[in-house]
Amino acid sequence: MTKENGSGIDRRDMLKTLAGIPILGALGIQLFRKSAYDDKHNIQQEIVRELGLEDLMNAIRPVTHQQGDLIRLGIAGFGMRGPQLAQALGFLEKSSFEKTVVDGSLDAQIREGNLNVAITGICDVFDLHAELALATAAHDIHTGGEFASAHPVKRFRYYHDMLADPNIDAIIIATPDHHHAQMTIDAIQAGKHVYCEKSLIHREEEIYATYGAVKNSSLVFQLGHQYPQTAAFQVANEILKRRWLGKISHVETTTNRNSPNGAWIRHVDNEGKTKPGDAQSIDWKQWLGKAPEVPFSIQRFYSWARYFDYDTGLFGQLFSHEFDAVNQLLHMGIPKTAFSSGGQYTYKEFGDMPDVLHTTFEYPNKELTLTYSANLTSSKARGRTLYGQDAAMTVGGTLSVVPDGSSEQFADLLERGLISPDSPMMEMLEGSRTASVVDAVSSATAQYYATRGLTSTSIGGQEWDVTHLHLKEWLDCIRNGGTPSSNIEKAFEEGVVIAMADISYRENCRTEWDPEARRIKRI
Repeated sequence: MTKENGSGIDRRDMLKTLAGIPILGALGIQLFRKSAYDDKHNIQQEIVRELGLEDLMNAIRPVTHQQGDLIRLGIAGFGMRGPQLAQALGFLEKSSFEKTVVDGSLDAQIREGNLNVAITGICDVFDLHAELALATAAHDIHTGGEFASAHPVKRFRYYHDMLADPNIDAIIIATPDHHHAQMTIDAIQAGKHVYCEKSLIHREEEIYATYGAVKNSSLVFQLGHQYPQTAAFQVANEILKRRWLGKISHVETTTNRNSPNGAWIRHVDNEGKTKPGDAQSIDWKQWLGKAPEVPFSIQRFYSWARYFDYDTGLFGQLFSHEFDAVNQLLHMGIPKTAFSSGGQYTYKEFGDMPDVLHTTFEYPNKELTLTYSANLTSSKARGRTLYGQDAAMTVGGTLSVVPDGSSEQFADLLERGLISPDSPMMEMLEGSRTASVVDAVSSATAQYYATRGLTSTSIGGQEWDVTHLHLKEWLDCIRNGGTPSSNIEKAFEEGVVIAMADISYRENCRTEWDPEARRIKRI
């Protein structure tokens, strides 16, 4: 029988009325948002002591900016992601910059965190995008364009010409996915450091050549996965080190979206009008690259992620982020087998990408299963969850840990009523800006990325753009040495996993990784 406290209220009943243990990145540990009990402070201290929370927030790395030598950058591709990367680097077209000054939407940290880079090369096959890129590169956020004017930008119509330019030190690749691998190889062979957006590969055969090119060089490669830069990731990593979850046997990753834009149908605007572009302003042959030759199509140009000719669909666009997040935490590597199922049930007239997709990855040597479940016709939120014998942890822009009712590690705390399997025993809440982003934006992609921790993070009481931090890590490694978090080893593992899942779906088979031959088998 649980003892009563001094006010005559059953202690366990009292504790169960209290609201978890939220942790705010900017404020440290805060317990029990709502409580009217006199002994609240003592209970707070007891839970902090029992769970060892005193130093948990020390896991978050502070952000520091130490400018090194100027790095001159070339950007290949300036469609949707290109402008976002440029802004994270500190460049924004002048009229757009003036709007952010008025509405206050620009991260102060991007302005303050000068990365000392110049965009000196732009390559895009679409004249309209190239013009925007030139205007963006000519206006740096830090000096209002004075810095950029000292380092003029040049447009290249062919990316090989940009790679040959001695005034470019490193390349950022933000093209459609079917160009990523070959552009990475060519850039490395040209002596340029590479930051490549996900997914690195389009087809299996590209994995090995790209890996070999990077491994045989001394250049710095970073894949465009920014989740390791978040405070939630760093705290989650510390929780795993402390083995709070116990033995982990299942990891579940998910995608739920419900709009044409969220399904990459992007050749029309919000009013249903076809977006600009034609065969005269777009170099269609160069855009196709290695892909099968087809007549010019504005639908394919903007909505390329829906076509297996140019992408791996949900695998390359969204599962790549999910796998990177859990692989960075658990270091699972490549599974033994993968099996995919699903179908194109709703957006049948747009490409060949499935709208519903499920894949199971088996890791028998690790006694672990990873599942990916995606649905593009439902917006009900689902998380990214690690299931352990002692607790389950859901990680994204936020983090929560819920104890298992049968946990041996937390048996005493459960018995004493200090924690409950009905609610999180700790939470890390969204920073104020992240929360407002989720509420304010209308784009399904922006909402999804914000909730997954791929937009901003709160560190040291400030909100940081995580793409800015991820680019900063790459640049720091170029200047000072070291290995970035999303390095070629992680990119290789992800490439194999995506290829296994993609082959399984497209060829309706089960795939298996042969670690000795380092090849994927169909079984």
